[in-house]
Amino acid sequence: MCKYLNIIVLFVFLISFDVQAQTPFMKGDSLPDTIRISKTEVKAVAQQIADSLKPKVFKPNPMKVVWMGAIIPGYGQILNRRYWKLPIVYAGFMGCAYAIAFNSSKYQTYKTAYRDILRYSSDADYQAIVDKDHSKVSFYQILPPGYTDFSRFNGVSGFTKTLKNKQDSFRRYRDLSIFATVGFYAITIIEAYVDAQLYDFDISPDLSMRVQPALLRNAYGVPSTLGLQCNLSLR
Repeated sequence: MCKYLNIIVLFVFLISFDVQAQTPFMKGDSLPDTIRISKTEVKAVAQQIADSLKPKVFKPNPMKVVWMGAIIPGYGQILNRRYWKLPIVYAGFMGCAYAIAFNSSKYQTYKTAYRDILRYSSDADYQAIVDKDHSKVSFYQILPPGYTDFSRFNGVSGFTKTLKNKQDSFRRYRDLSIFATVGFYAITIIEAYVDAQLYDFDISPDLSMRVQPALLRNAYGVPSTLGLQCNLSLR
């Protein structure tokens, strides 16, 4: 508000200079302490004032968006002023982080159980210890509630194979979760860059689309199925 007030005062001051400069002087009058400013200069100043009052068009810097988005995930969307995309970005990262943590935890669980059951199968002393008290043994804790032996898995060998498959599966899921996180991170940067490039892209209001129900004809030209018809028009 102060900025606009100062501009208006300056404008009025310049006009007063021009009016005083054009006032004729009588003989014997003392020259006023003023300077002559032409109408062209006044118009130029007025044009500058008008230009300064025009609202500036926002245009994001694509390269700045890329670098800041790479350093801080989601910051590219902030620079583009697309604040509504931030919940989507951070929800995606939270989902990827949860997938990595969950699959890593399961992988470590089955990895420990597989290692212990291999020792159980080859070490008689360890097997005797486990058979006495298996409440805290890793592979026994994986068994479904109510099962105290490996009969459901065709013995120890079958259960060992099951643990090995589970270990490999969760390790693969963990790696895929990491790749998905990296991919999602790259997508957020690319999306912010494209959005910055197309920020001032104008879609013509003459382009319209209309979707309406329609009867679809079969091979014989007879209406047989109810569907949707989409029409694009450029006026």
